[in-house]
Amino acid sequence: MSGAGNHRRHGTRLVSPLCALEVALVRVFMSYCHADEALRDRLEVHLTPLKRRGLAVWHDRRMLPGDEIDEGIQEALAAADVALMLVSPDFLASAYCHDVEMQLAVDRHRAGLCRVIPVILRPCDWSSTPLRQLLALPRDGKPVTRWADQDQALYEVAVAIRKSVTEWSRPSEI
Repeated sequence: MSGAGNHRRHGTRLVSPLCALEVALVRVFMSYCHADEALRDRLEVHLTPLKRRGLAVWHDRRMLPGDEIDEGIQEALAAADVALMLVSPDFLASAYCHDVEMQLAVDRHRAGLCRVIPVILRPCDWSSTPLRQLLALPRDGKPVTRWADQDQALYEVAVAIRKSVTEWSRPSEI
């Protein structure tokens, strides 16, 4: 039985009878290159406890056949409270990821409209991008794939995202 129908909307908050906590809906946009889809999926698994408490994760695989690609991505990014940039050599090589998604996210971040969080998936020269000014995850910007235990790295990323979202979106109780 899906728990989605068990949530009541109260203003912009969801009330879950399962945890009796009132949490704000926090929209997360994931920007990534399709070459990194497996790592994106693993990160999303680690974000599941937050998703159960009001974190709504969006990425382009949520689009439906016939959707306008550019319009759908730009609308989702414009609605995001948090933009995760899943950085890898393929992400940096992608004109769309680098020049469109990352630039729009960084512009929104600078305007105070969302929080951009770089997540370094694989070794790459991300320090030559606008993301260099932001504190990256995992700890010290060490790429996820360089950790002996990638689940430990993704766990640390998920915990840091929870802390960041909590501080940035107060009075949320995520």
